[in-house]
Amino acid sequence: MEKLVIAGSGPAGLTAAIYSARANLSPLIFEGPGPGGQLTVSHEVENYPGLEQPISGMELMDRFRKQAERFGARFDSGVVENVSKGNDILKVQAGYKIVETRALIIATGAEARRLPIPSEKKFYGKGVSGCATCDGFFFKDKKVAVVGGGNTAVQDAVFLTRFASKVTVVHRREYLRADPVEVQKAKMNSKIEWMIPWVVEEILGKDRVTGAKLKNPESGEMFQLECDGIFVAIGHEPKTEVFKDVVETDEKGFIIVQFGGTRTSTDGVFACGNCCDQEYKQAVVAAGQGCMAAMEVERYLGIKE
Repeated sequence: MEKLVIAGSGPAGLTAAIYSARANLSPLIFEGPGPGGQLTVSHEVENYPGLEQPISGMELMDRFRKQAERFGARFDSGVVENVSKGNDILKVQAGYKIVETRALIIATGAEARRLPIPSEKKFYGKGVSGCATCDGFFFKDKKVAVVGGGNTAVQDAVFLTRFASKVTVVHRREYLRADPVEVQKAKMNSKIEWMIPWVVEEILGKDRVTGAKLKNPESGEMFQLECDGIFVAIGHEPKTEVFKDVVETDEKGFIIVQFGGTRTSTDGVFACGNCCDQEYKQAVVAAGQGCMAAMEVERYLGIKE
């Protein structure tokens, strides 16, 4: 019988592991398919507090993991495939292993939707980004493109004008899904140009992005856009499918948590990080929520004693 199982090993899961291990809960962490989470694809992280110099996301997550291990956290490479509950006991299945636990923290994150073209994967982290807040600073006085037509894409475009010399919004439809007020802000910004309706057919470059080949889906016309960076803002997919029979989720699949906390609709199950956060999607926010989840688990188990 485990006191605590944590599903996920990104900033949220590992922070929860650090805090719960220091509280002598001896957590068992199922690392999942991508140990370290989405941050590991970032070649440089410089906005996480306490870093004098930029380091890779991989190195930062390795530091998190070693810190958790120092306090007694245990790690398993398994992927959680099923969770069930009965008589205040949770059963967590990861492959052939079934673990019983009194509390569960879900920290499985969310994955940015990617463009369905091979060249996107090739240049991810080399000019292609899924986070304007994280990487906008690296594109000072450069030309960038934002792909998408929702609120995130339009807001990202406005944000990137603080750094870039020009921002081109590329969207596959003639209309934008973003709120009219957000569109109005963007259209009043002289640094923003629009390519609507156009789709990205190929990302161009050698070692880094130098442009994109666009296609007009209505006319078939081709256009080559010169740019130094491409920000993909077409949404996120929370990795919560295996938990939907245990906790309540919204229409997009994000886990619903108590306002100002991490408790879910099920007693003993807590959630933190990008699997429940649609707004910020920042490592420091996820880490803070991981801390909250661990502290709430400690109180929950204390009450159950």
